[in-house]
Parts: sequence; structure tokens; C-alpha cells
Amino acid sequence: MLSKNSINKITDRGIKSWVEKATPGKKYFDGGGMFLTITPAGTPAWRIKYRLNAKERLFAVGTYPAISLERAREQRDVVKAHLREGRDPVTARRVERAASATASDDSFGGVARDWLAKQKAEWSAVHYTKSSRALDRDVLPLLGKLPVTAVSTPMIASVIEAIGRRGARDTAGKVLWHVTSIFSLAQARGQCSSNPAEPVRQVLMKKKKTRHLPAVLDFAGLGEILRLARDANLSPAVHLAHRLCAFIGGAARISNIVEAEWNEFELGGSPATWVVPREKMKAKERQHDHKIFLPDVIAAELRDWRKVIGGRGKVFPSRSGEKSITRESVEKAYRVTLNLDGKHTPHGWRSAFSTLAKDHDFERDVVELALDHLHDNEVVRAYDRGERLNQRVLLMRWWGDQLERVERGADVLPSKQGADK
Repeated sequence: MLSKNSINKITDRGIKSWVEKATPGKKYFDGGGMFLTITPAGTPAWRIKYRLNAKERLFAVGTYPAISLERAREQRDVVKAHLREGRDPVTARRVERAASATASDDSFGGVARDWLAKQKAEWSAVHYTKSSRALDRDVLPLLGKLPVTAVSTPMIASVIEAIGRRGARDTAGKVLWHVTSIFSLAQARGQCSSNPAEPVRQVLMKKKKTRHLPAVLDFAGLGEILRLARDANLSPAVHLAHRLCAFIGGAARISNIVEAEWNEFELGGSPATWVVPREKMKAKERQHDHKIFLPDVIAAELRDWRKVIGGRGKVFPSRSGEKSITRESVEKAYRVTLNLDGKHTPHGWRSAFSTLAKDHDFERDVVELALDHLHDNEVVRAYDRGERLNQRVLLMRWWGDQLERVERGADVLPSKQGADK
């Protein structure tokens, strides 16, 4: 037990006088293990010496005068309290700081931002952007500022039901999964004890039976679409994005097309190619980047376009030039400007390409690889890892020739494979 005379030995006036004269390494003791010392850099700093498990240790309180004599003594009391409980004061402080950092933003919006940051490394850029936008649009305006402990199951249900009422059933399910995962992170951090989003799956509407996206599946109809777009009032970037989608047969999805960058293209080769990095593709399981062989007509149009806008950055920049055009801008052009609502979409080129190429005797595996589809059978997928590049070159050349002909209103020619039979 310390006597009153063994602690609180120094005064504020004494400290100021001592600091003016003291040299690095000197110590000014207040008692109870606490002292003021001068660091090698010449800064006065509080330290508390203590013993734990027969070993002498130091607890760094902070520098003077940022930490006053009174505050330093309060820390000494805390250190003594930890020691009485058999706890190491340094370890206890680390735990407290970690808990404080974790709870620094216990709002739903704060946890959601942390959760999205963790997902960013795992998701494609397109998936991350779509998920972030969905939360910003449908969830955070209503729940973002609330503490996670204040968000209730009925609140979440109301948000999800509102999304469902506008007909976006799939979006409602995805957003609910996001919200559930955000609360799982909060639980893991100790910011809430239960997950109020879990019961909300009961309010999700039953999914409609899978409906195939509309697609024109004959060459004559595809030629008409190309002519419609050629004569329509579309911006140059939207028009060329549509043509790239058409002439590669949807080998890259429209989200990949609008985000395309010039450094992904090799337009001087024969054939010209577009290599989409694997992290941008939907199928993450494959080992290779997705290589697309460009028909001559679209390669020539891209070369001309590059001369107009330059060969750096985005291939299809928006009018501001800072970002790409959006997937929605191309889809709206089909739906509204070309009046193809319910008839054909940008995604429809994938269906048309797949259907017509197989109808003209191209091998199924070659077509599926061109579309970056995986084998349905896991055993086949494990052993057949070939890319069938030569056959894909012939396939894309045939496809480009057919579209070029039907755009002019000419007849379709049989495939090379079909002609050989």
C-alpha cells in the first residue's frame, strides 16, 4: 500500500522548471511508478513503470504538455486497477482501442461501406458498381444514418417490399442478401447481437418462371435491326457500341462493351482481337482472359473511331469524356429509339449468335467458348481446357460476313463447315 507521501510528489510549476533544464534520458518521478522523462528527440513524455509476472514493464501515457499532470495521474490509477485484476495494462489498452475503432461508426451506412470495401477485391468492377448503386438507391437513404441496433426487421421488410412492388423481384432478393451480409459483419464485430434481415426473406415475392430475354433469331431480322440503327438518331458512341455487340455476336456482354478500354484491343493484327481481362468477366472460374476475334468490318470501324477520339482510356466515352457511356443508354436505344421493346435486346445478340451458329453446323463447344460459357459437365470442364482458337477465328469471320451481307439485304451464305458436308 502506497503512503500519501510516496505519490504525487511533483507540481506543475516544478515540471516546467525541470523541463527547461533536463537532458534526454533524465527522469522526474511523481511516485507510484510514474515519471516524466526526456526522449532522445527532446520531447517530455510520461511513463509508468510496473511489474507483471516478475518482469518490469513500461506503459507509455503520452507527451507533456498534451497530457497534463492530472491526466497522467488518472492513467496511473487505471494501470493500477488493471494490475489488481491481473491484467496487463498495455494489452488492455490495445483491446480497448480496437473496440473503439470497431465501434467508431456503428451506423448502418458505416457498416455497409466497410462491407462493400471488403467485397470490392472479390467482385468484378461491374458487379461492385451495380451492388453499390442498389444500396445507395434503395436502402441507405432510409436506413443509412440509423445505428445498426436501431434497424428493425419491419424497417428492412418495408424497403424490400418497396423494391418488389416496382416489379424488380430479382433486385429485391439481391438487395436483401446484401443487407443480411452487412448485418452479419456487424454481428461479427459485436455491434449488434442478432441479424434482423434474416426473417425478411419471408416477404420476398415468389419468382416468376424464368423468361428468356427477347431476341431475333433469323438473319433477315438481324439485318433489319442493323439498318434501323444505322438510320436512327443515335450518338456515335452508342451506335458503335451496338455494332460491336452485334458483330461479335454478344461474345462480351453489353456491360463489358461499354467499359472497354483501348489497351485491351489489338487492331493491327490479322485477325484483330479484343482481350477482356478475366476479372471483368462473369465467369471467374476460367483461367484465361477472354479473347474475342473481331470480324474485319468492326475492326475497321474501331480503327476509324480511334482516329476520331484517340487511342487512350475508354473506347466509348460519355459526352463529358470522364466516364463511359452506360449499359442503360444502349439498352434504351434498342427499347425506345429502335422500337425493339419485347423484340430484341443487346443481350439478344448472344442468343442469335448461339442459335444461328449451331444451326449452320458450327460445333457447340466452339460456340460456347466464343461466348465464354463453361462446360455444363464438371468432369468435362476439368479435363477439356482447350480454347479452340482456330475454329473460333473461322466462326467469327463467318458471323461478321453474314451480318455484313444481311445489312445490305443480301442472302446468307452457308458456313465453311456446312459447305464441307
